[in-house]
Amino acid sequence: MTLDDGSPANPDVLKMNAVNQQKERPVVALCGGVGGAKLALGFYRILEPCALQVVINTGDDFEHMGLHISPDVDTVTYTLAGKENPETGWGRRDETWSFMKTINRLGGETWFKLGDSDLAVHMERTRRLRDGQALSAITADFAKGFGIKASLMPMSDDPVQTRLHTANGALAFQDYFVRRRCEPVVEWIEFEGAERARPVVGVVEALGQSDLRAVVICPSNPFLSVGPILAVPEIHSALVNCKAPVIAVSPIVDGKAVKGPTAKNFKELGVPITVAGIADHYGSLLDGLVIDYADAQDAEYPPIAVRVAATMMQSLSDREILARDVLSFADELALTLGRQDVLSRSQNSD
Repeated sequence: MTLDDGSPANPDVLKMNAVNQQKERPVVALCGGVGGAKLALGFYRILEPCALQVVINTGDDFEHMGLHISPDVDTVTYTLAGKENPETGWGRRDETWSFMKTINRLGGETWFKLGDSDLAVHMERTRRLRDGQALSAITADFAKGFGIKASLMPMSDDPVQTRLHTANGALAFQDYFVRRRCEPVVEWIEFEGAERARPVVGVVEALGQSDLRAVVICPSNPFLSVGPILAVPEIHSALVNCKAPVIAVSPIVDGKAVKGPTAKNFKELGVPITVAGIADHYGSLLDGLVIDYADAQDAEYPPIAVRVAATMMQSLSDREILARDVLSFADELALTLGRQDVLSRSQNSD
C-alpha cells in the first residue's frame, strides 16, 4: 500500500491505526457506594469512557425532607466526575453546610446530612420525578451534565427498598446505616419490591452484548449494595446467561472490611469472612474472584478461579492498577469460557 504522495506506507503505523479504529469492548460494573465507585473510576480512567457501563444499586434510595435521595447513584456520579469528597468518599468535595446549619437551628432532623451542592441535585431529581421522568433518564442527564461519558444506569426505575430485620424490628436501610450507625444485629435482609422490579432499559441488553469483555461485581458490600441488584429477577437471569466472564472483587482484606459494616454483616448472617465465604455467597454466578495479597493463603479454593492483586485502592494509581488486573484476569478466563460454561452456570442456579 502507498500513501497519496506515492511513498510506501509504514506497516507498523497501519497496524496501529487499525487497532485505534477498533471499538473497545464494553465492560459492565455492578456497583454500590464508595468501594464500588473507586473501582468504577479505575475502569473509567483506563477504558474508553463510553465502553464502561455501570449498573448501580438503588436499594438505599429513600425520601427525606420531601426529597428523593439516591445515595449510591450520587456517589458513583460524583466519583466519576471528580467531584467526590476525598475524605469520606461520599458527598461533594469543597461542600458547604449552610442548609444543615439552618435546619439544626430550627430544630429539624440532622441525622442525614445534606450539603448545599448535594441538596441541589436532590431537589432537581425530585422535581423531575414528580414531573413523571424516570430515575434512569434523570441519572443519565445528570451524568451528562457532570461531563461523564460512561453509561450510568440505576438497576431499576421501580422502587426497591432494602430492609434489615433485627432484634429491634425491621429497619429501613438509612435508618440502620446512618441513624443507628449499623449497631443493631442483622438477622436477615429483605429487598422489598425486588421481585416485581424491572431492570432499567439497557441493563439486560448490556449483560447480553456479544462483544462484552467482562462483568465485574465491584468491591461493594455483597449483602447491602450488590444484593439488591442481584435480587431483581431479570438481572439475575441475565448474569446466569452472560457469555462474558463474571468476576467479583472481594471487599474483605485479611478478614476485615475495607469500609462499612461488611465484616459485621458476614458474621451476623453466618457467612465465613473468608475467600470461600465470598465465593459461596455469590455461588455459580461467578467465574472468578479477585482477592487481596493479604488473603493469598486462601487462594486455592476450587472450583472457582482466583486472582491475587492489590485491592486496597488508596490512590488513583491503585484504582487503575486494580482495574487493569481485573480485566487481564477476565481476558484469561474468557479463553476457557464457552456455551457449555454458560449452560452449566444456568443449571447450577436452578
